[in-house]
Amino acid sequence: MVSAIVLLTVARDRITPLAEQLADLPGISEVHSVAGKYDLVAIIRVSDNEQLAHLVTEKIRALDGIEKSETLIAFRVYSKHDLDNIFSIGMEQ
Repeated sequence: MVSAIVLLTVARDRITPLAEQLADLPGISEVHSVAGKYDLVAIIRVSDNEQLAHLVTEKIRALDGIEKSETLIAFRVYSKHDLDNIFSIGMEQ
């Protein structure tokens, strides 16, 4: 399981539509509208780096309204939940 966080600066009138589009993309588990330097935060959980690269460079970048982005790749995920098992359902190799 590969996890990443994408921080997005978005055109003001595109925040809600873009958040909805992002949430519909396979591999994005959640999208948060936030205050501060960024407008949206997308949480990505995919099975491998190839899927991550495809999602970030082809799917997300193709969406209209993104002004800037920063992708943080997680080395480890610390959680009280067993995220690997939760998000691997239906991802058998």
